[in-house]
Amino acid sequence: MKVAVVCESPLLQKSLELFLGKHLSSLKQCDLVLRDKKVMDSHHCLLISDSDDADIKKPFSKTQLYIALDNFYQKLENIQEIQSGVQDLEMDETKDIKLLEERIDQLTAEYKSSVMRAVRAFYE
Repeated sequence: MKVAVVCESPLLQKSLELFLGKHLSSLKQCDLVLRDKKVMDSHHCLLISDSDDADIKKPFSKTQLYIALDNFYQKLENIQEIQSGVQDLEMDETKDIKLLEERIDQLTAEYKSSVMRAVRAFYE
């Protein structure tokens, strides 16, 4: 788990850094960013606030923080599993289509040879 903390509140920033300790990472290398203000960027963010739409509501404990992080990672793993399943299905469909094409080519060749035999037999 690699977490970056970007908070406007210095007290919240320091508290989160103490709570997370060895899980802290730079913004470029992190899996997740904890923020106290909504920001739209390319990172996965968890909002810490006392508003209703916050992912982690203030006040919170270290346990609540770790539970929220665990839930986030479970959701992230589920999304990755679904994406890999979709890719597997797409690959299976591609294989199925290729097998179907090969079978159609085989049947067409057999039909062509049958028609050619009938034509040759007619003219002989």
